[in-house]
Parts: sequence; structure tokens; C-alpha cells
Amino acid sequence: MWQDSANQYSASSSHSQYYGQTPQQGVPLQFYAPGPDQGQFYPGSRSSLEGNMGAHVPIGQGGPAPAFGGNIQQQPGGWWTAFGTGGFEGEPPLLEELGINFSHIRAKSMTVLNPLRGVDERIMDDADLAGPLLFFFCFGVLLLLSGKPQFGYIYGFGLLGSISIYTLLNLMSENGIDAYRVVSVLGYCLLPMVGVGAISVVVTLDGILGYVLSLLSIIWCTFSASGIFVAVLRMSDQRLLVAYPVALLYGCFGLLSVFNVGAGSTAR
Repeated sequence: MWQDSANQYSASSSHSQYYGQTPQQGVPLQFYAPGPDQGQFYPGSRSSLEGNMGAHVPIGQGGPAPAFGGNIQQQPGGWWTAFGTGGFEGEPPLLEELGINFSHIRAKSMTVLNPLRGVDERIMDDADLAGPLLFFFCFGVLLLLSGKPQFGYIYGFGLLGSISIYTLLNLMSENGIDAYRVVSVLGYCLLPMVGVGAISVVVTLDGILGYVLSLLSIIWCTFSASGIFVAVLRMSDQRLLVAYPVALLYGCFGLLSVFNVGAGSTAR
């Protein structure tokens, strides 16, 4: 019994000593007293991202409002920086994120314009549709300026021709190729036909000159496209078989550049 009373007395005395202590001035309410480098919530943290606090004035005391120092670092340049090819530091450029690379477009275009040069079999490892869509659009606009609005026929022939050639190439080759690369190759190889469309704005192609130019552009486009397909799929012994359906497709575009397909139905 005397042990219980002793335990109660010791417990009460220890509690009274703990609660009897008055809190120190300037010490925040926490489970331990702050050390010399523990005046903040996270030890070792800075009071701001850049610089220090300008003034530390407790709330409730008189005096001016505390001014906070530091500044946010901004990227040099204006709003047009977001649309440039450089981008911000440590961030890929916007055009690269959109899949637009002007150096790759230029390299593929030069390969089409110089078909006699050897074609690298890895040229379509980075296939894109930025160049093909641009060439298709330019071809349609040039035909429109020459008085032949053929946008529907251009995209219709392009879609059906891409599906057909994609099917034939996968049946003929062992490796196979995806539809994205097929459309990319056919679109880039349309570049000589775009030149014929530009000539049609100045000169009427419904004659001997137009027939010769369209025939040359069909041969040029077919030679370039078949060369790229053969290099990528390693089908050097089947180039004529690959070139035949490709020539039929570009022949349709050649007819669009020479004749006004919708003129008869419009006149009626």
C-alpha cells in the first residue's frame, strides 16, 4: 500500500514539474526546443527560392508590412520564344514535340530531288507526315491557282493509293512496312509533281508541253519512291514490281495536273 502511494506521489510530482514550466519567449510550440540551425520547419531549408526574406516582422506589432526579396528567373525573350526551334533550357523544342524537324524534311526532299544518289536504308527510321502534308497542300493550292480545284481528288487518290501500296508491299516483302512510312514516302516523292503544278500556274499544260512535263514528273516520282521502298525493304530484285503500282498512283496525280477533272460535271 505504501508502494502505491509512493508511486502516485512520484508521478504527480513529475507531472507538476513538467506542466509547471513556463514556455520560453520566442520558442514555437513543438515537441523539442529548436537548435541553432533548426529555426525553420525543415532544417536546412531556405526562406525563399532566390534570396532571403527582406524583413521578419511578427504579426500584431506595429511597423510596415514585411517585404519579401528574391525574384523569379525568366527566360530571355518574349512570347515568341515558345514557338521557336530552340525551346527552353532542358526542354525539347516545341516543333520537335510536334514531330516537325526541318533538317530531316530537307534531307528527305534532297533524296527525292536527286534519285540517282544512293538511298540510305535508314532514311525512313524517323518517318513523319509534316513534309507530305505540306507537299499535298501546296500541290492542291497550285492547281487551284491554275483554275483546277482538285483538293477532293488529291486526298482521295492519296488515301486509296496509300492503302493499296501498303497492302501490296506487305504481301511482297518478308520484313513488312507500316502504313505511316508508306504515306510518308509517297508524300515526299510527290515533290516533282508539285513543280509541275507550279508550272501550270504560268503555262497551260493541256498540250504537248504539259504531256511531256507530266510524264517526266511521273517517272521521277516513281523512280524516287520505288528506290526508297526497295532500300528500306531490301527488295532490290523486285524494283520493277514495286514501281508499277507506284507509277499508276502518280499517273493519277499527273492527270490532275494536266486536265480539269471536274470541269465537265460543273458545265452540266
